[in-house]
Amino acid sequence: MSPSSTAPLAQPAAPLAAAKGATKEYRGVKAISGVDFDVRAGEIHALLGENGAGKSTLCKILAGAVDPTQGTVEISGAPARFTCPADALEAGVAMVYQETSLVPSLTVAQNLYLGNEKVFNRLRGLYIEAQQFLQSLNFGVDPAMLVGTLGAAQKQMVEIARAVVQKAQVIIFDEPTATLTPEEKHHFFQLLDRLKARGVGIVFITHALEEALQKADRITILRDGQHIATDRADSFDRDSVVAAMVGRELSDELYGKAAESRTIRKGGARILSVENLSMQSIVRNNSFSIFAGQVTGIFGLIGSGRTETAKIIAGVVKRNMFHGGEVKLDGRSVRYRVPRPAIQDGIVYVTEDRKVEGFFENMSVAENIYNGFLAGNSASKSVVNLSQMRALADEWGKTLQMRQLNTDAKVIELSGGNQQKVVIAKSLVQQPKLVIFDEPTRGVDVGAISEIHALIGRLADQGIAVVMISSYLPEILSVSDRILVCRQGRIVEEFSPAEATAEGIMFASVH
Repeated sequence: MSPSSTAPLAQPAAPLAAAKGATKEYRGVKAISGVDFDVRAGEIHALLGENGAGKSTLCKILAGAVDPTQGTVEISGAPARFTCPADALEAGVAMVYQETSLVPSLTVAQNLYLGNEKVFNRLRGLYIEAQQFLQSLNFGVDPAMLVGTLGAAQKQMVEIARAVVQKAQVIIFDEPTATLTPEEKHHFFQLLDRLKARGVGIVFITHALEEALQKADRITILRDGQHIATDRADSFDRDSVVAAMVGRELSDELYGKAAESRTIRKGGARILSVENLSMQSIVRNNSFSIFAGQVTGIFGLIGSGRTETAKIIAGVVKRNMFHGGEVKLDGRSVRYRVPRPAIQDGIVYVTEDRKVEGFFENMSVAENIYNGFLAGNSASKSVVNLSQMRALADEWGKTLQMRQLNTDAKVIELSGGNQQKVVIAKSLVQQPKLVIFDEPTRGVDVGAISEIHALIGRLADQGIAVVMISSYLPEILSVSDRILVCRQGRIVEEFSPAEATAEGIMFASVH
């Protein structure tokens, strides 16, 4: 027997990071139970599941943000115990959260190097270094800008850049592409390829199943806090992933062209009229109308002014003092400087940035919904009606099918999808006549997407005017009764669902 035949076989390298038998309980309810998961060097491991499946909880355990009730964490095969995210970062694990964790009062450059500042730190040198680093990632963000002034997409870029600059060996991305344009996504995936080539292990949480199927090396699926499957990405297709996520076969595509499957609502009375609306260089002479009992979809790339237009209408931001245009509600000229009078007139805005603008994270589900009720009720209240608060929470919990811990649970403890449902409930409890949904299904799982779409349809059927802003063309095509395209601060084209195509809408948004 030759010496080579007696040599021991080389053992595969231990995973860069692993969770074994991970269990986390909140108030006696298990968010995850006995989950095994690992990420290897030089791979993209996609983590999929509906909202509430336990994806973020599992990753927060790996990143040191959550302490497991049971189970262990291993780094390169050795047991590890993290008391905070700084411990995990020191061990080489960084997490880019779905909701921004940046300091809004600091600049982009200061946020990038926060915690890793040099002893002698010249601000000019810091900005130059940050500028070069951001350019190397193809991220068009000014390092001297205050983070608080950035949009959601730019904040996400800074979050990603901060994880990369820390040279972590494992980087966990929680919905990293939700706020990015197609071009920005292309640059992001190029970045992932470069990180893979350097041997970095990447965990990729996403609800965009096509991204996971195309970019991941392995896919793990969780359902109701349980591990369902782990395998090579090429062993899955969309149908098998969805079936594993929801535990049932879906016979119809989630998104389908609405004109082919339902009656298009023609709309009733004109509820809102916008004429020559302007705000600095972001919104420029924007004009359009919104009608009762109709879903108006607004599509536009990030930076097109669609969100800013919605915020002006709802009183969140102010239009130009002079030559700012006019907004008419039911034929009456209105100018809101704060949201409260707009709410009391029947206009509500469901924000795209739920953590910063949508809810009070340390208040309970019931308290958040009740705050929305109080904001929409002109009668002054000096005493909180606890029975009414609980009744409203129970009612909206059933209406929106929240898989919540209980109505006393803090919103920060809920999954991203349930947090979004709390924001929607907090707005709809105000009984509006016009609802503006800004990216209502961002970071929401495939099951909850159909629930939110059905809710939007029911609101329009009740005679409420609905505006839905979305960056996702299949969503615009499947839900809208009319489609407006926003480009460079104004509406440039209108489509009916019968004539609209993804190519036509995209062409209008960029040319």
